[in-house]
Amino acid sequence: MMSNREGCIAFPIPMAASLSTKAFSTDALSSFPSLNSDLRSLSSGYLRLSLRPRLPKRLQIQAAGSTYGNNFRVTTYGESHGGGVGCVIDGCPPRLPLSEADMQMDLDRRRPGQSRITTPRKETDTCKIFSGVSEGLTTGTPIHVFVPNTDQRGHDYSEMSLAYRPSHADATYDMKYGVRSVQGGGRSSARETIGRVASGAVAKKILKEFSGTEILAYVSQVHKIVLPEDLVDHDTLSLDQIESNIVRCPDPEYAEKMIAAIDAVRVRGDSVGGIVTCIVRNCPRGLGSPVFDKLEAELAKAAMSLPATKGFQFGSGFAGTFLTGSEHNDEFYIDEHGKTRTRTNRSGGIQGGISNGEIINMRIAFKPTSTIGKKQRTVTRDKKETELIARGRHDPCVVPRAVPMVEAMVALVLVDQLMAQYAQCNLFPVNLDLQDPLVPELEPEEVTF
Repeated sequence: MMSNREGCIAFPIPMAASLSTKAFSTDALSSFPSLNSDLRSLSSGYLRLSLRPRLPKRLQIQAAGSTYGNNFRVTTYGESHGGGVGCVIDGCPPRLPLSEADMQMDLDRRRPGQSRITTPRKETDTCKIFSGVSEGLTTGTPIHVFVPNTDQRGHDYSEMSLAYRPSHADATYDMKYGVRSVQGGGRSSARETIGRVASGAVAKKILKEFSGTEILAYVSQVHKIVLPEDLVDHDTLSLDQIESNIVRCPDPEYAEKMIAAIDAVRVRGDSVGGIVTCIVRNCPRGLGSPVFDKLEAELAKAAMSLPATKGFQFGSGFAGTFLTGSEHNDEFYIDEHGKTRTRTNRSGGIQGGISNGEIINMRIAFKPTSTIGKKQRTVTRDKKETELIARGRHDPCVVPRAVPMVEAMVALVLVDQLMAQYAQCNLFPVNLDLQDPLVPELEPEEVTF
């Protein structure tokens, strides 16, 4: 037996049988012309078999960490100082009205240079759809969205090509790949999130049109300024309230305090972190799966994949540990429409990993921006200790621009789970005593052919 480096093994074929009365040779395969042709090209007396196993599709690596979703799949691409950034959306339902304008609103909320408390980098972040849409409707084929980079300043990163920024991804990218894109941080830059926000806008539109689902995020903490929970009514909260100020806090008084806190560190070349709260209204019941694919687990993964995230809570979160079971449990009741509801919502709209129809609420913690204009001790790529004052244009606090990013990731999770729920649990008539149909049942005269 011989082997090669391509995963093939060559077995010697005996010219005369030693353990049987018949010899095994390539003549035995004469009835298979294609195989016989291949075997004639092999060295005499050897049969070469390929032992390369085909991996199940779910075990194959997709874009090495740049793809999210199973049914509604999104792959982002591009780097901070490259030619541009964007995404490819695969699995979008056909016949959905879609244009660049549907994505541009959220991209404008995410873009740099929108106020004094964000990075001064000037980018319009104007998106262009290159495929997957025809005459204003999605075709069901991959949607390619591209946003060019127009305000790069690669020379700002000359010092950082030699020394690592403390708490940034510079060092770990070198540890993993042995090479990195220095200018702008490459893929570790928040500019990568453009593809997420663009695809998230598509997901939000699907959810809104299919089930009336609304996803709203807002800033609930900046540094030590904490917005009291009872000041925001999640039943009536609107996008206009959130967008009424540059920090995206729905309460005007606390918004001013948060802006002042960011201004105070901005002029000193420092940074602060904060918390983004996100709610989901009118989420269909039944989304999420038991055990490994629980809805809150998927939401946590998606949210924590965003740059600078350091914590995730949903429902009562860590505060729930201070309560007893009788204090924490959400008691059930039947509402005026005959639906099972909960009197309280400490579960955060998810129980057993499955949505229950109540408002989903979560909080995502973001650290202070790593790149700051203060002198810090660090090391160089050739392992020498030094000091660094980082240059470039960076947010003194990331949470105002993180709001649309959080909404986008939540939308990507929910639309992927909605498609999974429809495929698994709505192929056959549902149990109307217990389940909500995702699609209203039509009378025979309403069905068109």
